[in-house]
Amino acid sequence: MDTTEKSRSNGWHEVVTGLVPALRLVWRAGPGWAIALVALAVTAGATPVATAWLMRTVLNDLAVGAALATVLSLAAALAALGLVTAATTAFQVYAEDELGRRVGLHADDRLFRAVNRLPGLSRFEDPAFLDRLRLAADNGGQTPAQVLQAVLGLVGGLVTILGFVGSLLAIHPLLAAVVLLGTLPALWGQLELSRRRAAMIWRLGPVERRELFYRDLMSSAEAAKEIRLFGLGDMLRERMLVERRTANAENRRMDRRDMFVQVAAGLLAALISGGGLVWVILQAGRGMGTVGDVALYISAVGAVQQGMAGMISLLAQAHQRLLLFTHYREVLAIRPDLPAASGRVGPLTGRIELRDVWFRYTPDHPWVLRGVDLDVPAGTALGLVGLNGSGKSTLVKLLCRFYDPDRGSITWDGTDLREVDPAVLRERVGAVFQDYMTYDMTAAENIGLGDLSRFEDRPAIESAARRAGVHDAVAALPRGYDTLITRIFFQGEENAQGVDLSGGQQQRVAIARALLRPDRDLLILDEPSAGLDAEAEYELHTRLREHRRGRTSLLVSHRLGALRDADRIVVLDGGRITESGTHGELMAENGVYARLFSMQAQGYREEEEAPC
Repeated sequence: MDTTEKSRSNGWHEVVTGLVPALRLVWRAGPGWAIALVALAVTAGATPVATAWLMRTVLNDLAVGAALATVLSLAAALAALGLVTAATTAFQVYAEDELGRRVGLHADDRLFRAVNRLPGLSRFEDPAFLDRLRLAADNGGQTPAQVLQAVLGLVGGLVTILGFVGSLLAIHPLLAAVVLLGTLPALWGQLELSRRRAAMIWRLGPVERRELFYRDLMSSAEAAKEIRLFGLGDMLRERMLVERRTANAENRRMDRRDMFVQVAAGLLAALISGGGLVWVILQAGRGMGTVGDVALYISAVGAVQQGMAGMISLLAQAHQRLLLFTHYREVLAIRPDLPAASGRVGPLTGRIELRDVWFRYTPDHPWVLRGVDLDVPAGTALGLVGLNGSGKSTLVKLLCRFYDPDRGSITWDGTDLREVDPAVLRERVGAVFQDYMTYDMTAAENIGLGDLSRFEDRPAIESAARRAGVHDAVAALPRGYDTLITRIFFQGEENAQGVDLSGGQQQRVAIARALLRPDRDLLILDEPSAGLDAEAEYELHTRLREHRRGRTSLLVSHRLGALRDADRIVVLDGGRITESGTHGELMAENGVYARLFSMQAQGYREEEEAPC
């Protein structure tokens, strides 16, 4: 193993490379507060040494019968130092809290700027990245301020220790050496424990995420119905407890190691300090020292050991925090999951073409799309049909450039989408996804998110809601469009609860969100009516048919009746296009489409013929 590998294995590479970025982040967040804390740390470190020397002088003066005025002046100085200590401590606490708030805000801002720069979806479907992102969010905002506190604690502790080591040197050089050497085993033990604990936290990331998953399920309003209907509560609770017990067992083993190191270090420190005290007392009894020396030794050895223990603890905490800070730094430095592109596309005037498109999510997964060729002329409606797993949703993701094809190309008026800035492309696309979102916001905000330039444009929002057929339902809510469509938050000063919309209403709100982008060139509707009853489905498709007239649109649906009026319908089967044509042409071919359409039509006929 080379030197770099050894450094990495001990965690020191991450510590050394992470220290400067952590302190730089602190400086950017609050330089004035950082300077103030340095000054306070030096003051806090110096006052115990000054207090011990003043106490030594007071005791020696009392022993030799010095003037009372002299002793009282020294006592007044001791009282003043006490006030300085109290004030310094209070100011330190306030300054650390304020700096921590500023650093946390700045760190979170940088973290989620980096996350929002990821143009694709692959990172968010990677469990390792999700674990790293959680650790980055938990530690990124806390670590820099805590590292600064550790560094300042080390500075203050070093000032104190050097002052008292000098005091021990004044008594006898050997005492200073023995006391300092006695702290080295504790230092090594704590640093080793911090490395192990940081590694344990990374190992436990998936365990804790699963525990949180089960906990969230049991407290989720969305999952509550099925959990109670199917009696899943105890099973989920047991699974949560299994993950908690796994984490507890790991933490317990680490705590035992920590306890052993603490006990061993305490015994060693007690032996050293006790032996030194006996020696100093014997020296004083022989006339080779003073009562003040005994008092100074007691203050010095206690302060040195306590200071070293504090410094060791601070070093261990900083060591562990900087190891965890690695996850924050790696998220900030993560490369985009799509190749950078700065090209632009204009309004679609020609066609969207897919040529020999192959795609799979990872090299270990099977191909989802296999040599797809597709031509979508501008202004036409294309229907996409296929069984579950045939590749329909993946094709939608490629058109939005959430992923790039592994082979082949997708072009927009002849421009390869790989050459187009994803943000520019998506400005020209409106979509309703099969797994649409309902945000825990007001109804107006849920719709307004579809186009932030119209976020405050209430007439445009209401117009989109009317076209989606949800205006009347939203207007009838307690606060109309300003009603929270969630019950997980209170609303207003009276703490009123929000309202849960029905599944169909939520779907219409999602459709309204897409329709807020009326000038987009490509409209993608992925199962837009899956949650609606027959009457609502017919009404919605009538509205959508009017809206998409003259626009390029991609319609994905298992309900083939909704696709009959598409200009062309293609059938995906096993990642390949197996059929293509109008509804009439495909029915005449008597292939997969005709079979699926006939099955659905037969189902409707049987329902109509069923006796009442």
